[in-house]
Amino acid sequence: MNLYPVRAIYMAEMARTRRTLLQSIVSPVISTSLYFVVFGAAIGSRISEIDGISYGAFIVPGLIMLMLLTQSVSNASFGIFFPKFSGSIYELLSAPISYLEIVMGYVGAAASKSILLGLIILATSGFFVPLQVAHPFWMLTFLVLTAVTFSLLGFIIGIWAEGFDRLQLVPLLVITPLTFLGGSFYSIDMLPPFWQGVTLLNPVVYLVSGFRWSFYGISDVSLAASVIMICLFLAACLATIGWIFRTGYRLKP
Repeated sequence: MNLYPVRAIYMAEMARTRRTLLQSIVSPVISTSLYFVVFGAAIGSRISEIDGISYGAFIVPGLIMLMLLTQSVSNASFGIFFPKFSGSIYELLSAPISYLEIVMGYVGAAASKSILLGLIILATSGFFVPLQVAHPFWMLTFLVLTAVTFSLLGFIIGIWAEGFDRLQLVPLLVITPLTFLGGSFYSIDMLPPFWQGVTLLNPVVYLVSGFRWSFYGISDVSLAASVIMICLFLAACLATIGWIFRTGYRLKP
């Protein structure tokens, strides 16, 4: 494996983030802070605790996961779509660079941005609510695995999209609703039995639950189920990207 092209792609993508610092870093942090203000003040005053955790602290893992999922998908999809839109993707594909190196460069940069944002929001949340991280290793593991997995999903969306409008189609109509309905702002134990069963069909539930367990040691599903779900999703994304490069789907003119 040649790490020079990986580094070149990675640094180019990270440089784009520095040029758009306000949009890439500041805007998500401000948006998440507003969630703390609205949900923490408005709803938190009516819900004192959930499983012994204050409501403001309870929603921190869900807010980080919401940002992590949407930003990972958006960063990776735009990163690969723009070269495809401008036509420079064909120069990249004809260069002596393997498909693995291309994916590592783009996905690595998108995941790095999302992880950095997640850590910034984690630090920012400490100004609003008292925080504790019971299992730092698992917190970082879920943070990295989720960022990489959804950056791979974003890469797939960037290849699939034929216009800028489609880049936001999946994040807005699929990822965000699933995150809101995945226990980010409540425990699924608060739902009626029927809706608990329906909610368990939402894969985001397992990500949010596992991530929250790493903070407070409480979860709606087992840690094993959360790890298995994220690993299956990661494997599915890798298999899809492998198929895309084998067949040239949306890459060949």
